[in-house]
This record gives sequence, structure tokens and C-alpha cells, in this order.
Amino acid sequence: MVTLDVRPQLIDALSALRDRVAAVRLPLPLPGAPRARQTRAELLAQLDDYLVPRLREPEAPLLAVIGGSTGAGKSTLVNSLVGRRVSEAGVLRPTTRTPVLVCHPDDHHWFAGVRVLPQLTRVRAPQGGEAEGEDGGDERALRVETADTVPRGLALLDAPDVDSLVVRSRELAAELICAADVWVMVTTASRYADAVPWHLLRTAKEYDATLVTVLDRVPHQVINEVSRQYEALLVRAGLGDVPRFTIPELPESAGGGVGLLPDTAVAPLRAWLAQRAQDPAARQQTVGRTAGGVIDSLKVRMPELAGAVAAQYAAAVRLTGAVQTAYEQEGERVRRELRRGAVLAGDARTRWRGYPRDCSATELLDSLAESLTALLQCAVAAADDHVREAWRREPAARVLEDDAGAQPGPDRETGERIGMAVRRWRRVLEELAEDEVRRMDRAAAPDPETVAALLAAALLGGRRARGAGERLAELLGAQGALRLRDRGGELVTTYIDRVLTEERARRLQPLRALDVTPEPQAELIAALSRLQKER
Repeated sequence: MVTLDVRPQLIDALSALRDRVAAVRLPLPLPGAPRARQTRAELLAQLDDYLVPRLREPEAPLLAVIGGSTGAGKSTLVNSLVGRRVSEAGVLRPTTRTPVLVCHPDDHHWFAGVRVLPQLTRVRAPQGGEAEGEDGGDERALRVETADTVPRGLALLDAPDVDSLVVRSRELAAELICAADVWVMVTTASRYADAVPWHLLRTAKEYDATLVTVLDRVPHQVINEVSRQYEALLVRAGLGDVPRFTIPELPESAGGGVGLLPDTAVAPLRAWLAQRAQDPAARQQTVGRTAGGVIDSLKVRMPELAGAVAAQYAAAVRLTGAVQTAYEQEGERVRRELRRGAVLAGDARTRWRGYPRDCSATELLDSLAESLTALLQCAVAAADDHVREAWRREPAARVLEDDAGAQPGPDRETGERIGMAVRRWRRVLEELAEDEVRRMDRAAAPDPETVAALLAAALLGGRRARGAGERLAELLGAQGALRLRDRGGELVTTYIDRVLTEERARRLQPLRALDVTPEPQAELIAALSRLQKER
């Protein structure tokens, strides 16, 4: 017989593993990301809503979740098992919006709080009517009802349709099934081969959950044939030992399902559920099998989730690397352009040739600053082009498309930022020139603006402005000119690096905001290792 391990060390290991799963983030749209997000959601649902609560309080009532496709008759089945209407059934689809949990009055305290399904708000039906109209708008509500006809130690939960057209209803249905000690899968004679119920059955087999199937609304004239075909499908899927119950098509099944099925139609299922809840050996086997199956499934699901985390980080590294490489390459190109005097081109070169006869020092500085600005703007634009081309080959970059600051490309504010940085550089350069002039004898001191203009030309003009360095030496002396050029050279390098670094950081900021790091992968594996050691 399967026994339930409730040692505190195991519960602590599961709680730690749960925290590691909750910390996982999978924001990048990689091919396997949707499945990994679903795995994460299912893991959290099973750990929060079932496994940890069950191990902490093994004496709590069994929870049998009634799940299935739209129109399968789940609500009618629950009402018939209870013996009165507790869950709204009807012809409108999806019919079951707010899930309904029914238990014996003595067991109400187990479900009134947040022991299981803590994310769902508890509501009660108003006197004399159903709660559909009252709480149907609360998509995260659970209605808890009591009935003396439900055996002690058992609760029935009528879940929303697993194939509901409403996405949140489908998600809630999956979450509720993950909270079950017993999965009761309901299908019909016309839909028993549909993909959705078989996906649930295979999932239950994968988790080794305690499972029972109900084949509902089977016409009397084909009941034997349909039952044989359904049994053959179960055997082929490795589910031949799953208990099966067949309910024939009855007048109470039609007309919106407002009636109750005859007691003879549901008595075998009711007896099976009651025996599971009240017989100690059967109960231990049920709980031990379902809980053990979930824990065993972690050996496969946790490494899969860790692999998805690793893929996210690898993609983030590639995206980041594309930006860093592009900006590093453009930084090298800018420095090469400076060495060959590319800034002293166009209007700046014309101004230099006319200086000082046809051009003032201020005009020369203006033209050099504009040329440096243009060089940096071209470098940033080229880097962005390289990044855009690299990101186009990365599916993960799609998540950044809607972020104006994430996708590299033309940005009207970029030119303003670069222009402001160059203006700051010019102001500091002029201050350097003024400091050097103040060192000299006031009677022989040159005009600071002239010194600043010659210094800028010497720093930015390469060989084309060799005469600027010579004239600086004439004005300041060889040592003063050399000292000023060294300080000015450091200043140029500092501001160019600052511009490119800040623009690169702006391109990376949306990606870094996603907080894709490698640590969760190792933490998941470590948490699984600890659990296996405790197991």
C-alpha cells in the first residue's frame, strides 16, 4: 500500500521548492516558453492548492474535483450525487462560472479558510437561490456549500469547463484539478474521443493521480457498444485499470439539466467515492498515490523548467551581447576616425582653413562641436542598425518590440542627448584652456577662447590640424601645450566613451528590466536535489 510521508523535513523541502518555482520568470517569447509557463503555473497550483496542504494536514477530507468538457453534465452529476441542486446547470455555455464545493457540515471548517485554493475568495449562496447571479462576476471565487448527504471526509468540487471559451475559466479549471485528491473526469457518448478530455486523462496518468471516469448521457440502444469502444481507448492509453462509470441518457439529462438523475444512476459512483473517503486503507491508498505521483513527477518537470530558465538566460545573453558588440565596434571606429582627422571635414575644415583671418575662435569651436556631434550620432545609428539586424534573428527580441526604448532605431531624443553631451565637453574644454592661461604671466597670456579653439582642432583634426599644436606651443610654451593636450585628450576619450556607454545602456535597460538571470536554474536544481534527499 502507498503511504503518505508527512515528515516536517519533507514539507520544508517542498515549501522551499515551491518558493524557487514562484521566483521563476519566463518573459522572453522563446519557442518552449508557453509550455514552460504552463508547467510553472501547474506546479504552483499543485504545490499551493494540494500537495503542501495535504502533507501538513493529512486528516483533511478528500477533495474530488468533477471536471470535463462543456456540456458534459458535471453540474447535474454533482447535484445528483448530493441529492439537491447546489450547482447551477443549464443550456447556456459556459454554464459553471463560479466553482462550487460541497461538503458535509462537519467538514465545512476545512474549506471555509485558505487551507486549499488560497487564491479563491470564499462566497456563499444567498438564501433561497443560487449564487451565480451574485458572485458570477468574481472570477476568483469559490462557493462553499454543505449537505448532510455528502459523506464525512469527502468534498465534491464542480469545476468550470476545461474547454471553456473563456480563457480564465479554462485556467481556473486546470488549477482546481491540480488541487484534487481524486480526479473525476466526465465526458459524454458524443465527445468521449475529443482531444481535451484525453489530454486530462493522460496528464492524470503522468502524475499517477487517483482517477475515475464517467461516461455520461449514453443512449440506451448503444450503451454496450460505446462502453466497449471507450474501454478500448482507455486500455490503449494505458488507463485500463481506471474505474469507469456509465450513466445512460435520461430525461433528467436534457432540458438544461435542471432535474436530478435517479439515484440508481449515480449510486455506484457515490458508493465508490464514499468508500475511498471512509475506509482507512482506501483513503490512505488514494491520498498516498496522488501525493506520491505529484512528487515523483517533479523529477521530470523541475529539470524541464530549469532548462527553460537556462534557455531564457542564454537568449538574454545573446541579445545583450549583440548590443555590447555593436557599440564596442562603433567606439573603435570613432577613435580611428578621430586619429585620421575625420571631424575636421566639411564646414569644420572650411572654418579651419579660414582661421583666424576669415573665422573667429568661437566659430571654429562651433563647427568642430557640430562635426563631433554628427560623428557620434552616426556611430550610434550604425550601432543600432547592427543591433536591429542581430535581434531580427532572435525570437526573444519580439518581447521588446512594443517598448519604444527597447528596439534600436532612430530616436529624435538621441540627437539631443548627444548634442548636450558635446556641449558639456566643449564647456569643460574651455575651462581647461582658461586654467592653463591663468598659469601664465598675465601680460603675455593669450585669449582663452583662442587656446580652446586651437586645442579642439589639435585634438579632433588629426594630421590635418598639425598646425594647431604648433600654434599652441607658440602661445603656451612646449610644456604648457603638451600638458593641455594630454588633459584634453583624456577629456575627449571620457566624453566619447560616456556618450556611447549611456546610449548602449538605454538600449539594454528594457532587457535588463526583465531580470533574466542564471540563478533560478541552479536554485531549481538545488531545491529538487534537497527534496529527493528528504524523500
